[in-house]
Amino acid sequence: MGIEIERKFLVRSDGWKALVTQRAALRQGYLSTNAKATVRVRTRDDAQAVVTIKGAAVGLVRAEYEYAIPIEDGREMLAMAAPHVIEKVRHLVPIGDLIWEVDVFGGKHAGLVLAEVELHAADQPVPLPDWAGAEVSQDDRYANASLSRSDGVPDEMLV
Repeated sequence: MGIEIERKFLVRSDGWKALVTQRAALRQGYLSTNAKATVRVRTRDDAQAVVTIKGAAVGLVRAEYEYAIPIEDGREMLAMAAPHVIEKVRHLVPIGDLIWEVDVFGGKHAGLVLAEVELHAADQPVPLPDWAGAEVSQDDRYANASLSRSDGVPDEMLV
């Protein structure tokens, strides 16, 4: 079984920008969301596509299965997911043994910047960079599936 363990933080400064090693434009849409599972389609730089099935989170841990699909299928599935599609640019920021993913949202979520870090264990220590703000790992408002259903980003969600 695939497992995802991640922590998510608001980003409070631009200190991460000088550390970026890669970036990609992501579009992702939600084909199904309920209490047990979420089914997402994502394109990367409009060149690759994946379908991801995520189980319900138990703390920081949840089941995750991801499968590559043809880009044309990904585009068609994104159209099926409309209007529940989000756009963001993901920046990879290596710090120590961890790779942080800093997502700069666009479209109706412009202004929102979140950082995620995937872990090997839920109790793994995570030294926080100075640009990492409040932790929002278990705040459902910051889940991408929730954001996809929102009309925008309320001011209190921005740093």
